[in-house]
Amino acid sequence: MKKILALLLVGCMALGLAACGSNGDAPQQGGEAATLDSLSVCLASEPDTLDPALNSSVDGATMCAHLFSGIAKWAQDESGKLILVADCAEELTEGVVGDDGKVTYTYTLKEGLKWSDGQDLTAHDFEFAWKRAASEALGADYGYMFEVVDGYGTDALNVTATDDRTLVVVLSNTVAYWNELLAFPTYYPVREDVVADEAWATDPSTYVCNGAYTMTGWEHDSVITLTKNENYHDAAKVTLPELKCYLSDDTNNMLANFENGSWLMIDDVPNDEIPNLEGKYPGEFVIAGQLGTYYVCWNVNEEILPASSTLTGAEKVAAEAEIRQAVGLLLDRNYICEAIGQAGQLPAPTFVAMGLTDADGVTEFMNNAGTNSYTGYYDVSAEAVEANFAAAVETLKKYYTWDEASQKFTDFPSLTYLYNESDAHKAIGEYIQAAIGTVGIPMTLETQEWNTFLNTRKAGDYSIARNGWLADYNDPMCFLDMWTSGSGNNDIQYGKGAHADVAVYDLDLTAYGYDIKVTDGTWAETYDVLISTTKTCTDNETRYALMHLAEDMLMATGAITPLYYYTDIYMIDDSIKGFFSNPLGYKYFMYCTY
Repeated sequence: MKKILALLLVGCMALGLAACGSNGDAPQQGGEAATLDSLSVCLASEPDTLDPALNSSVDGATMCAHLFSGIAKWAQDESGKLILVADCAEELTEGVVGDDGKVTYTYTLKEGLKWSDGQDLTAHDFEFAWKRAASEALGADYGYMFEVVDGYGTDALNVTATDDRTLVVVLSNTVAYWNELLAFPTYYPVREDVVADEAWATDPSTYVCNGAYTMTGWEHDSVITLTKNENYHDAAKVTLPELKCYLSDDTNNMLANFENGSWLMIDDVPNDEIPNLEGKYPGEFVIAGQLGTYYVCWNVNEEILPASSTLTGAEKVAAEAEIRQAVGLLLDRNYICEAIGQAGQLPAPTFVAMGLTDADGVTEFMNNAGTNSYTGYYDVSAEAVEANFAAAVETLKKYYTWDEASQKFTDFPSLTYLYNESDAHKAIGEYIQAAIGTVGIPMTLETQEWNTFLNTRKAGDYSIARNGWLADYNDPMCFLDMWTSGSGNNDIQYGKGAHADVAVYDLDLTAYGYDIKVTDGTWAETYDVLISTTKTCTDNETRYALMHLAEDMLMATGAITPLYYYTDIYMIDDSIKGFFSNPLGYKYFMYCTY
């Protein structure tokens, strides 16, 4: 055991994603493979929900990908390259463009599809599930992912089951990443009679699914047991009979159980152990490429000006944005990557992650971000650290009282930094606390368990918090549409609460051929309009230019402070064959053998 390191460079990740109509067979393995009766792994702590429409975490998505089968799925070809293939559908068809620019897709479902309880699965189940996931009544975090479908935002989402095996969906226009959306958990089917019980997704006795596995046990805060679903349409290719997902966010506990052989895969490790693990387990400690950004988010409704400030309206909003940006300049991202991350992370000058390309399909989107002489919105070079720090102090002096004797500000309001339980998140929080503390900005640290943390951040009950975002599909839009005022993933609270009435934003799209020009508009009147316009844009060059404009608008608020681009760190016993992951963070175990 303990042999070869799998290392993917973040910048190459996008090259491994492709759409294809192959059959998605299990990856080919060399030599004899022994049957593995059960595999024990640890992905994370207790998931908030395993309802695929309501899940918003990567670990939950991994479990949903084992429990459900959508129109499409991620698979590997014989060379190990990640591809998109048909799953419940017979094939991933081409769309038909109508005279009105709308695009119609018609999918024929495979014969004999079943739910885990043996009932027939039909196209009507997909129609119900998609309309449910997109509905205002459900309020799903990812409901906005159906915005590309004609009729979104009304009671008439344009998806129809014309018979038990035929599903017809009409998009408002051509969508480059449509097949990737079809593989996303929010697009998985659920059955109407099952989800009528609001607690259906928390109890194995009421959990009905259609994927490679069914849930047969859930000892809350302990372990979720997934058992091979014999009613799955591709059950013959599933080699792993049972997957036990242990629930923990204690990385020391994870490592101890890996080292004693109890858990054969863990999705995190203690941060201070990384240098040792690289040498001790060169074949089992993995650093893989990932499309994602680790960042600090600010609640835009939180007061950060001193109590003595008399600024109001547009001046107040502009000051708060400048303050947030200045605080971001106080941070040494190279130190965070090298001394804390220690796993090949790269300092992030943008929010849209490294690895996503621009309109030409070659140039990195991040390399064209912003209008500065350096890449992106922050100069993250090691040489710029001292100049950034000095510039930040000078900016903050405009708003706060500076004491020359102590070289500190004396009236910056106290901040609370919220993070979920993890020694790495704690170490980053402690660094930020120390870095801004050197100029007199007081900050306390608050930690919460994963589910509580997610809900606290979502509700806007925080001042600043750690955050991270992994791509949902291979397009910059998945980093941008989450910030519309109605998005359930909009933790910064743009266009929500008091910010809903803030009318200081401008939007001028006339240079791009649109009759849209807004002065002193709200977030909904500007950013939301920009995103919806971008999603309906069919000119590739213009669409990407609009996405750059959207990131410019986000970063101008200062409420997103990018720190680094993710790498995916995990450990897997080198006796396990057939495992694979993708740059979206999902892990796949259904084809595992010894």
